[in-house]
Amino acid sequence: MTENHESTATLLARVRRGDEGARDHLCAVYLPLLQKWAHGRLPEYARDLAETDDMVQASLLKALDKLDSFSPMHEGAFLAYLRKILLNKIRDEIRRFSLHGNQYQSISDSVTVQNESALDQAVGAEIIDKYEQALLKMNEQAREAVILRVEFGFSYPEIATAMNFATANTARMKVSRALQNLAEMM
Repeated sequence: MTENHESTATLLARVRRGDEGARDHLCAVYLPLLQKWAHGRLPEYARDLAETDDMVQASLLKALDKLDSFSPMHEGAFLAYLRKILLNKIRDEIRRFSLHGNQYQSISDSVTVQNESALDQAVGAEIIDKYEQALLKMNEQAREAVILRVEFGFSYPEIATAMNFATANTARMKVSRALQNLAEMM
């Protein structure tokens, strides 16, 4: 996952000691992953002042500032931690927008929102909510395996490396079981 085969745990330890090069390297590795994951997650109507890239950067900086309270169990744990921070930031922005409304909504934005039926909006929101609730009920390893595969598109060899599984086949089996469990909970 990280370039030059330096583990995330090693980079995190160096960042904790004040190594700016390690901090820059972590940002270079994780920023594109988070940007790709976050793309399209902030609804169009909520994009007034908060751009997705700004939220991604703020989430990464927040995680780096709070490293003393984070202890990774394996390589994939840091990415799951970043996802959680970013998801909370997106939810906060949607909540903030809902409370204050959008005084700057353009005509094209309002047409797009109005053309989407209430059923489409409710079903989409309901499925996402069920997915998130089911993820929270899973054990940490299963949850992270699902997140890496489904949300970040990691291959099974990448998941095996990130989660310290012996083989890509082991990762495939763990992800398959976790997805089956997730589907049952939803």
